[in-house]
Amino acid sequence: MADIKYLELLANNYPNTLAASSALINLKAVLALPKGTEYFLSDLHGEYEAFVHMIRSASGTIKNKIDEHFGGILSDEDRNDLAALIYNPQAEIERRKKSEKNFDDWCVTVIYRLVIVCKSVSTKYTRYRVRSRLPKHLDYAMDELLHADDEENRANYYEQIINSIVQEGMGETFICEMADSISRLAVDQLHIIGDIFDRGAHPDYIMDYLMDFHDVDFQWGNHDVVWMGAAAGNWACIANIIRMNISYNNMDMLEVGYGINLRRLTTFASETYRDDECKKFWPHVLEENRFDPIDNALEAKMHKAIAIIQFKLEGQIIKKHPEFNLDHRLLLDKINLEKGVVEIEGVEWPLNDTNFPTLDPENPYALTEDEIEVMNSLEASILHSEKLQKHIRYMFSHGALYMCVNGNLLFHGCLPMTEDGEFQEVDIYGKKLSGKALMDHLDEMIRASYFYPESVAEYGEPGELMWYLWLAKDSPLFGKAKMTTFERVFVDDKTTHKEHTRPYYKFIKEKEPCERILREFGLDPENGGKILNGHVPVKIKDGESPIKGDGLLYVIDGGISKAYQKQTGIAGYTFIFNSRFMALSEHKPYSPLRPDGTQEFFNPVIKTVYTLPKRMLISDTDRGSMLLEQVDALKALIDAYRKGIIKER
Repeated sequence: MADIKYLELLANNYPNTLAASSALINLKAVLALPKGTEYFLSDLHGEYEAFVHMIRSASGTIKNKIDEHFGGILSDEDRNDLAALIYNPQAEIERRKKSEKNFDDWCVTVIYRLVIVCKSVSTKYTRYRVRSRLPKHLDYAMDELLHADDEENRANYYEQIINSIVQEGMGETFICEMADSISRLAVDQLHIIGDIFDRGAHPDYIMDYLMDFHDVDFQWGNHDVVWMGAAAGNWACIANIIRMNISYNNMDMLEVGYGINLRRLTTFASETYRDDECKKFWPHVLEENRFDPIDNALEAKMHKAIAIIQFKLEGQIIKKHPEFNLDHRLLLDKINLEKGVVEIEGVEWPLNDTNFPTLDPENPYALTEDEIEVMNSLEASILHSEKLQKHIRYMFSHGALYMCVNGNLLFHGCLPMTEDGEFQEVDIYGKKLSGKALMDHLDEMIRASYFYPESVAEYGEPGELMWYLWLAKDSPLFGKAKMTTFERVFVDDKTTHKEHTRPYYKFIKEKEPCERILREFGLDPENGGKILNGHVPVKIKDGESPIKGDGLLYVIDGGISKAYQKQTGIAGYTFIFNSRFMALSEHKPYSPLRPDGTQEFFNPVIKTVYTLPKRMLISDTDRGSMLLEQVDALKALIDAYRKGIIKER
């Protein structure tokens, strides 16, 4: 009876044998197509322009397509110009308007070339799916150009369509939309393996872009989860995100992008540290603010003020939750102002700053009345930021702590492991779990903390778990012995700044632990399954490799963030998985537009790391498994129609 009820519901969409058979034929055709190309990126850290360039260029794949089709026809310069047009059509069009004697002729020429590239990147899709990714209102003309295959009439047909587009003043729009379509078709599925936020100037722009992308998922990173905790109203998480982004001069994003009101913090910092230069708190200026420039000296005061508030709030959580095992991070009560030192794990270190006007030696973790007002103001802004809450909800609806997709395992940081290489049991509010069970439980608790905080109220305030995952040594998102923020700002000796990685990062160098991790999540290392991580930048310049575990694991944080590029020597990785192979694309630093409108593009180095034994079809993918279930359901419906069990309409 349950099956009949299901088929009756299905019959609402396919009311007769003809409709069901037509859908069945379409599904079988789709299953026979090659799988689309998946792109994996991590640690974007607010670098909007570099990220968009990677997507629009399909991490170098589009330039390869251009070279493949025009290598013996166009010069190197013309092929590079065509690539530049696809990557940044508005800028290239503006440049050509100034340099071309006959701009309309140029438009006609490049439309012909764009059609060829677009055909090349659309060969894996049904005509219906291609058209669904073409822009509304222009989809008919583009579809005709892509599929007019009558050799005898094609030249005249092309000429009429393209000339009409240009003559009607639609050339610029058509070129921009065609360039966008090429990028959309080249990247079938996008996986973001953590850390969209912090350091770079515009994670808000990145989130807007991703929310408009056709197929994207997130595996949360520690920098994401602390924003998720802040969006839930947790004060320690709020203090962390404000401190980090003030320290990187990201005022446009905070105040303009997300509408977070910093006025109360600004006033408090100006008054409290009026005569303090706050030298150690000077911001790292990677990008200038366009809309909300603030004097760096004032930013330094704001940075120090919110840092002290952060350490107080974190101390309160640590005392409240001894099960977090973070007592070693209670440092405010270890400060000796008379001696000018702080005791860290039994060793006294000289402080570089002893001006702590808001610190009560008798109760160092208590906020002053002014500090409480600052936090109330920040919390209100964050809870009422429509854009921020929309972005965080999207990360929840399209994200998870980990993901298994097409035989591969994706998570941002690590799996907690013991010194013996076993999966480590971690105590989460009295429940001790390890491996996949730990990840599943944490995912469930994170969601509850944001959407149903009353259901986990017995464990603490909303967002406290997210704060724990942000910085605890047993967190799968952090994976280091401790976060040394206090030492970095108050202790000059750099030996105290080191954040040592946990055992996971030692064991993944070998094949056997990686095989065990894959099997823990029900995946087959013998059948091409890979583990993809981010989080720890790969220092190519120091001889490090992103490839671990004899090719079973890939750490793809190569430093998209400008803050890391001196350490890594490159500017990020993309892991690419198409129907024939897996590859790593190694990027050079992104170059912005020059004053004359030109732009220097460094083609990434693409290296094949695994060749599939046979071409992978959609029928071999996770999507294919779902489609095969639909095929079986449609067969059952057709059978029910033919036997008269369900009446046709």
